[in-house]
Amino acid sequence: MDAPDALPTVALTCGDPAGIGPEIARAALADPDLARAARVVALGPAALRPQGVPAISADGLTPGHGHVWIETATFGEWELGRVQESAGRAALAALRAGHELALGGRVDALVTGPVSKEALHLGGEQVEGQTELLARWSGATRFEMLAIAGSLRVLLLTRHMPLVRALSLVSTDRVLDRLRLLDEGLRRLGIEHPRLALAGLNPHAGENGLLGSEEDEHLRPAVATARAEGIDVEGPVSPDSVFFHGSRGRYDGVLALYHDQAFIPIKLLSADGGVTLILGLPYLRVSPVHGTAFDLAGKGLASPANLIAAVRQAAEWGRLRRASSSGR
Repeated sequence: MDAPDALPTVALTCGDPAGIGPEIARAALADPDLARAARVVALGPAALRPQGVPAISADGLTPGHGHVWIETATFGEWELGRVQESAGRAALAALRAGHELALGGRVDALVTGPVSKEALHLGGEQVEGQTELLARWSGATRFEMLAIAGSLRVLLLTRHMPLVRALSLVSTDRVLDRLRLLDEGLRRLGIEHPRLALAGLNPHAGENGLLGSEEDEHLRPAVATARAEGIDVEGPVSPDSVFFHGSRGRYDGVLALYHDQAFIPIKLLSADGGVTLILGLPYLRVSPVHGTAFDLAGKGLASPANLIAAVRQAAEWGRLRRASSSGR
């Protein structure tokens, strides 16, 4: 790993090569402000490497300055703007290479470009997404996605699944475990005494049972146990107000109960600066909040701002983790 005072080294996968990932990665590599904040190790097929960024092997990665590119496997050609097996397999190869660098402690953080879940399936991995793959490859059994937009930090109880199934997974034990994970994760990010909130499931958090029983059956018991353990948490708080209060700094973190409950406010507030990270992995993984945007691929319309923000945030957290591990 780099010396303690060197720039943080961030691995960056290009994501699905048929989407906007490669072009925004190239734009990030050309950004002079980013070059002063982080050393980027980009990972993707050789055909995507921009001129001026030297290609190296994974074994040849050593401490230093300046962005570099590690060429990863390709599996035939791909066509911009659509889901296809060759692109999914290429995205998986880059992701695996980035994971190995991060797991081996050779980079301070991993930033993952956007992928298509359908293409991953065609490429041979029947998973919800990159979160689940990285957890499986890491051997992590307790992990979750945290989404951040400004002052709003939202942990998911459930991820990419049909809403009916997500609601069936709302239980006291699961909610309590995620409240513990959110508290632990925010402390690792430098928040010494996190103030948490649990979003309600029903309108007005059930209105004392008039609009649903899940709050009384599952959510309030989880909050009571968490508070008895010393976790500073309120809730369940009405979902039509908890994210507003979180965005204004009343809470350091909010636990949402299903994917869209979390990501509608996150994407409304992100303004090209939203990121996600995975709590519970043995390394730091960050990603932008947008997807592959196949409809924009190759048209020169995709903004790299969100990806640049993700790399900068990963570098900042990576520096913090490095200083913490060195006892400084």
